[in-house]
Amino acid sequence: MSAKLRQGMLSAALAVVSLFGVQTSAATEFEDKLLTTPASPEVTAKGLEADGYQLGLSAYTWGYPLVRMQRAARSYTDVSGGVPATSYRAPLNQIGWAHELATPSAKDMPTANNDTFYLSSFVNLDQPYILSVPDTGDRYYVIDVFNMWQELEHYIGRRTTGTKAGRYVIVPPSWSGDVPSDATRLDVSTNMIWLWGRLRVAQGEDVAPLHQLQKQFTLTPASGEAKTGELPPLPAIDGDELGFYKHLAFALKSNTVKPADEALFAQFARMGLTKDGFDEAKLSPEMRKGVVRALADGPAVVVSSFASTSEVRNGWNWVTGLDSFGFNYPMRAMVAGPYLGGNGEKEAMYPIRYTDADGKVLNGGNKYILKMASEPPVDAFWSLTMYNASDKMLVENPIQRYKVGTDTQGLKKGSDGSITIAIQNGQPSDGNVNWLPAPKGDFYMILRMYQPGEAALSGTWQLPQVTVAK
Repeated sequence: MSAKLRQGMLSAALAVVSLFGVQTSAATEFEDKLLTTPASPEVTAKGLEADGYQLGLSAYTWGYPLVRMQRAARSYTDVSGGVPATSYRAPLNQIGWAHELATPSAKDMPTANNDTFYLSSFVNLDQPYILSVPDTGDRYYVIDVFNMWQELEHYIGRRTTGTKAGRYVIVPPSWSGDVPSDATRLDVSTNMIWLWGRLRVAQGEDVAPLHQLQKQFTLTPASGEAKTGELPPLPAIDGDELGFYKHLAFALKSNTVKPADEALFAQFARMGLTKDGFDEAKLSPEMRKGVVRALADGPAVVVSSFASTSEVRNGWNWVTGLDSFGFNYPMRAMVAGPYLGGNGEKEAMYPIRYTDADGKVLNGGNKYILKMASEPPVDAFWSLTMYNASDKMLVENPIQRYKVGTDTQGLKKGSDGSITIAIQNGQPSDGNVNWLPAPKGDFYMILRMYQPGEAALSGTWQLPQVTVAK
């Protein structure tokens, strides 16, 4: 190699070193506060409280549905005080039916519909159970099979299985015995389930035949031998600021954490929540302060998920994905709370309205007009139902009308097929509109569309605006 060539190669190498050296020395320095944060007592106290807060919030939003379902199981199987005609309470492993439509006095279910008789049954699956349904003659019904996380695992009813008579065997996880071969097998993921059903009632129809039809829905253990008894009471938590986590720990004793949630659940050990229970002694005073604050803020975090998750169509909030929440734990908690038992959108759409066209909260001090260009496109039926904002119950009114819908007697339509609904506290003077009575205070409305058509699902059919009457 010549001296000239060597000199050229050396010059090139020095140029590369120089080039990369310049880039390295000129690289941006990013601020990293962790490298400069001292482990002082003040910082540690602040960090422990913050850690307790974020753990507490995660545990609340993740675990609320399980706690809610455990509480509902005990409430809905308690018949010691009698069962009103609007209630669907029944002992464990038995079917309970409402025999009247919900009214403002029906307090078991927030945001109840005024369209169907409800069915409820909490089933402790020590063995498979057989649900037998009669031929309803195309009458709309649905029975949702929920696991104890308030997740929909199966539908039985008009849309999915038809309205002919049928038998369904509900099989608990890891069941190794025989099941009836003449029944459709439905596997579930928890050892207790909730059957939550609806049977359509048209306004003004004779319900005596429906009461006979209800008796033909039966639930029997596959072995023919049912174990009787009651669920053990939940731990007493009156006055306990951390009581929610004690109920969650109790519920986890009989409900296995899903594999997909194990990493999240493992984090809760830092706040004393493990598969062995809730040990509040593990909480330092600072962390306890954060956990308590999380319980105070948890409901707001859950409610806010509605705004971040829902789709807004012409002022209506509509949440999809109730058939599969995925990792959206706040939304799952939201549905398990005030909207317990909600269907997925293919079974029923539930657009909800809190505000008018100007974004102001709906209030009975105002008068509103809602005009539909046509009836909602559904394969079953629809209803617009009114609720008090304060307690999420139906609104008491002098004509006992809680909804306007498919079966509203005397439903008025325009010559073009449009439907105008006056939403106000006092009776409207215009006799050509349909009146939906409102309370004097704040309220909200749900437009239920049972078995919605594609035009409703896709948004081709426009949801109606709600405007202040002039």
